[in-house]
Amino acid sequence: MIAPTSNAAMVDFLIRHEAAVRLGVFAGVLLALAVIERRLPFRGDARQAGEGPLTRRQRANLGLAVIDAALLRLAFPLLAVALAIELEQRNAGVFGALDWPVWIEVPLAVLVFDLAIYWQHRLMHRVRWLWPLHRVHHSDTGFDVSTGLRFHPGEIALSMAIKLGLVAVLGPAPVAVVLFEIWLSAGSLFTHADFALPPRVERRVRSIVVTPSMHRIHHSIVRAETDSNFGFNLSLWDRIFGTYRAAAREPAERMPIGLPVWRDASALGLIALLMQPLRAPPHIEPPDRNAPDA
Repeated sequence: MIAPTSNAAMVDFLIRHEAAVRLGVFAGVLLALAVIERRLPFRGDARQAGEGPLTRRQRANLGLAVIDAALLRLAFPLLAVALAIELEQRNAGVFGALDWPVWIEVPLAVLVFDLAIYWQHRLMHRVRWLWPLHRVHHSDTGFDVSTGLRFHPGEIALSMAIKLGLVAVLGPAPVAVVLFEIWLSAGSLFTHADFALPPRVERRVRSIVVTPSMHRIHHSIVRAETDSNFGFNLSLWDRIFGTYRAAAREPAERMPIGLPVWRDASALGLIALLMQPLRAPPHIEPPDRNAPDA
């Protein structure tokens, strides 16, 4: 690795402050997007009369986020950043062998991580035993920043295991892992936020990164639309691999969100979400799963 002195200082900083930095950025982005949703809502899914500041589904989504965070700390004592630090000290992994400058390695590693997340997401939709975990995320009948927190602990654990495997193979600089983790968590909040960019800005931003309007299509109840726009951060993967969809069949303001099952109030609670993967067979899909693509 080039520039060992500065990198050693960065490693020390990551060891002592990584969790605080990630939490600070995450909380700041969550608060900012929540305010924007309240002031400039696109669909109004973040609001529901008579439910107070948070709806029942939003409270459940936040509950999942707390459980997910606790799970990662308890089940994975050696998280991705710590593993990257250990591998760097041993000069292990692909990047350790290549010994490229940090300014080349970090962007390339982040790019590889983002590509891996894209394919992981596609597999969560295609592999029968993985879909029950991921459909907890898709069963949200609303679309707002809290949806970006709605992931079953089983999916979070699987995602971390995959990430650890990728880190073990690549041996990336720890700063690359930190930057990607921050980008991934903040990006998940951004892409699920209930607001829309001005059309001209939307076109320009969407040419580079996934926007809320682009990802909202992926949460459509229509199967052909659910099977599109899998990217989490960069939009280029959907364009390269032919899964990009510019617009839904229905106007975005009225497009049905979620799945045709688990739409009643009894399915909105935290316990129901935790048990959902066990409640129904994995073959349950939107009713038009065999409908031709538009």
